Amino acid sequence: MMSEMKQITLKRGKDESLRRFHPWVFSGAIASKDDAIEEGDLVTVAAADGTFIGVGHYQIGSIAVRILSFEKRDIYLDFYRQRLTAALSVRQALRLSRDDNNAFRLVHGEGDFLPGLVVDIYGDTAVLQAHSPGMHFQRDLIAQALTQVEGLDIANVYYKSETTLPYKAALDPVNQYLIGSYSTNIAMENGLRFHVDWLKGQKTGFFVDQRENRRLLEHYSAGRRVLNMFCYTGGFSFYAMRGGATLVHSVDSSAKAIQLTNDNVELNFPGDTRHEAFAQDAFKFLDAMRQDSYDLIILDPPAFAKHKSALQNALRGYRTINAKAFSKIAPGGILFTFSCSQAVNKDQFRLAVFTAAAMARRRVRILHQLTQPADHPINIYHPEGEYLKGLVLYVE
Repeated sequence: MMSEMKQITLKRGKDESLRRFHPWVFSGAIASKDDAIEEGDLVTVAAADGTFIGVGHYQIGSIAVRILSFEKRDIYLDFYRQRLTAALSVRQALRLSRDDNNAFRLVHGEGDFLPGLVVDIYGDTAVLQAHSPGMHFQRDLIAQALTQVEGLDIANVYYKSETTLPYKAALDPVNQYLIGSYSTNIAMENGLRFHVDWLKGQKTGFFVDQRENRRLLEHYSAGRRVLNMFCYTGGFSFYAMRGGATLVHSVDSSAKAIQLTNDNVELNFPGDTRHEAFAQDAFKFLDAMRQDSYDLIILDPPAFAKHKSALQNALRGYRTINAKAFSKIAPGGILFTFSCSQAVNKDQFRLAVFTAAAMARRRVRILHQLTQPADHPINIYHPEGEYLKGLVLYVE
């Protein structure tokens, strides 16, 4: 028996996408709603004829409801424990929890049927990030459920949502430990160790979504001079070093990121003189560097477009940065180039890169087309979940 919830009723014909299990209700689809529904409330969604559609979190904005279940059920501890257990089963099938790897994404929002929630695992610490008011209000319940998932062995749950929740909601979230406390910030990915700054770093502290792409880069690094632009914590850099690069230069505009990169390189390759890091603007660094200085370049910038309104500026940014890399990379060089902007689709990104290659008048071949790893799954009914695009290019 499901507990009584306030109800939202849709306009006629506006239930079609939900019948196909798309998990979003847009504000323009709503015909009426019960009085006193507040930000983050659990609500039931009904078709125009009163037929039950689903239950989800309400919020003010374009996406008015994120559906948690298309079945009539309570959203409480058992619900989260079941969904988290199902998410872990996928990661276990992927063999992501191993002696040489204890860092992975456990929950990827809609891709794990928990819209508005991200959970990254670093050893025995889970970093929980809410992207909706509803998940913010249920954070303690989710933290409790995380510690009860068999096979996960979580001792600490850190809540990090100060920059991810809608600012209009005025929730004033505080980054803090919900369970446990700080023990160590060293995690392991494919046998390489790294410091994770979940207290003050970007996202949850490390970009676990580039794990498989970093491993591919390692394969191409032997004997090459590598430039890692927008390096953040240096993930691509220490994979390149293990792959046998002759030199690795890491560049980021943030001095703190450069310190983290140096710390991570030292953690894995103490005293190795092949690596040098520079706290500089990426565009200026590419302008100033000598021709043919590098024969493997990584471009992994932060999202140039977080919203559709910034799309054209973002595409210009991708064209400019890639054209600079194409013009400077040594003949026979390899370019790993990425976009993590959800507002930029893969065809738009590819066109921007192709245009950049033409601007630089280089002959270019596509070796690989890259995307997010399997622990960042895409709900088949929610194609918007595909955000990471990448190309590996051979430049003559």
